[in-house]
Amino acid sequence: MLKIDVISLFPETIMSALSASIPARALERGLATLTCHDLRTWGIGKHRSVDDEPYGGGAGMLLRPEPLVDAIEALRGPDSTVILFDAGGERLRQPRVRALAAASHLIIICGRYEGVDDRVRAYVDLELSLGDFVLSGGEPAAIVLCDAILRLVPGAIDAASLSEESFSGELLEYPQFTRPAEFRGVGVPEILLSGNHAGVAAWRHEEAVRRTKRQRPDLAKPTKGSEGS
Repeated sequence: MLKIDVISLFPETIMSALSASIPARALERGLATLTCHDLRTWGIGKHRSVDDEPYGGGAGMLLRPEPLVDAIEALRGPDSTVILFDAGGERLRQPRVRALAAASHLIIICGRYEGVDDRVRAYVDLELSLGDFVLSGGEPAAIVLCDAILRLVPGAIDAASLSEESFSGELLEYPQFTRPAEFRGVGVPEILLSGNHAGVAAWRHEEAVRRTKRQRPDLAKPTKGSEGS
């Protein structure tokens, strides 16, 4: 069973966001555990201080190394993977999500302010980023990662739902339709109404190739029989 520990200054925001839908079901079914820890538990002194001004000057505050490292060492086990969200980290992609969903224990650190004292990185196994933009803190990123992971835990959702969705392979997901068969003059492609399963499968593949080339050319790779699509 996957165990996730999150270290944050605002742990309640993470639990609240993951208390509904698929993540909540995965946790309720005991398929994984999620515990959010207040970094101030390991804070310094009477006021549980966790931050200070950067040496050399500059705007903002940095998270101090002592509380973060103490928290990591208190939670780390022999099979733990410690993750820090950082703007310079590896761009989060589905293969990495799948690998983390197969892990046994994740410790996720949510940064704040101007980031963390650089010495903390020596205690981190993986640095991740959601993209080329800046958040107020690591909490939204931790929510995204936990949601993406928990839906992949076996038993969380129907395995068939995962097999053909975007990023399950090298293509985006094909277009999908439901009732009504016609909406404001736009109909559902006839092949989807035909009952021809082989034809439907071929159409879906071609449309997935077409959509990937159009919307995410960085993902598109030549596919046999798709050169003219």
